[in-house]
Amino acid sequence: MAAHYPSVPARWSDRRERHAAWDLLSRCDFILVGSAVLLSLIGAVMVYSATRVEMTAAGGDPKFYLKRQLVWLAIGLVVMVVVALIDYHWLEQWAYVLYGLIVMSLLAVLTHFGHVSLGAQRWFALGPLDVQPSEFAALALIVVVAVYCSRQETMFPRNLVVVLALAGVPILLVYKQPDLGTALIMVVVLTVMIVTSGARLRYLVVLAVAGIAGLAAAIHFKLIHAYELQRFTSFLHQNTATSGANWNLAQSILAIASGGAFGTGVFHGAATNGGFVPAQQTDFIFTAVGEQLGFAGGVLVIALFGLIAFRLLRAAQIARDPLGRMLCSGALALLAFSVFQNVGMTIGLIPIAGIPLPFVSYGGSAMIVFFATVGLVVNVEMRRSTRR
Repeated sequence: MAAHYPSVPARWSDRRERHAAWDLLSRCDFILVGSAVLLSLIGAVMVYSATRVEMTAAGGDPKFYLKRQLVWLAIGLVVMVVVALIDYHWLEQWAYVLYGLIVMSLLAVLTHFGHVSLGAQRWFALGPLDVQPSEFAALALIVVVAVYCSRQETMFPRNLVVVLALAGVPILLVYKQPDLGTALIMVVVLTVMIVTSGARLRYLVVLAVAGIAGLAAAIHFKLIHAYELQRFTSFLHQNTATSGANWNLAQSILAIASGGAFGTGVFHGAATNGGFVPAQQTDFIFTAVGEQLGFAGGVLVIALFGLIAFRLLRAAQIARDPLGRMLCSGALALLAFSVFQNVGMTIGLIPIAGIPLPFVSYGGSAMIVFFATVGLVVNVEMRRSTRR
């Protein structure tokens, strides 16, 4: 039987496809990806250090949280790769479907399907795993607002009303859980994206005044929960009490301060090993960094976040179209404010809110969302029209 050889046009087509694939890969932002992975590995070590003593004392596996965190990290990496490979313009067709699914999940979690923990109903209990749809809601908000705004030549007042309506539904559902911290981040993300869309200054001023008036009305009519108001009022008087609302903050500051310049060493922190900081593996993971790695370690972690923020800003600047620019701007707002909120609350700069530190805190939903966000930005960068 005669051997079959591919035709010249077929070989040429294969060569062009390989060249296109290599060209796409060459535009991948490996600095952005590497920084995120490095933060995740640091986070895994910190999660292990914050949980191993407690798990051992309870007779459990000291590596229980570490193993789960590494599994979430692996899943996050897979999600990042998948999101990066699918052309982000695909979102123009499916953005509202994704938005609808997220809204339905936020509604469902408030029913008997949702799992209640510590007075909040934010999770779906799927066997041994808990999934938090509010984390995915922030990413869905970025996508739907980016798709809508990128289709508008000018942001007229009626367009802003549509954007506010689209964003208002998931934000209110997240707040209803209650999850004030995530709702606040979504508001910040929305604000940044509206500014990026090119809305006129007078419209932005009107929105700002309306927002302040709405907040004042919510406080006056007691639409904000009492414990949330207590957090804000106690934050203004940090030195008057070390119990109740300020207990977490006092322990957090003590743990970070005890680290000094270079820390007590990994697995050697008294506050971490003693379990004095509540929710240390999640919301207060930065205290484990501060105590064990010291000021130098804290600066390193913050510098890595700064490098990621710079790469996200660069991606927004070199994006080939408004959709890419809007997606990158929303991603930057989500990550930057999450870091500011989490680190700020652990050192007493801002009131405490239940926000995870991206890539570092324990938790699967947040890990997947932040890696998906990185994948989305890498997607935009790889498909820019020209090299910069």
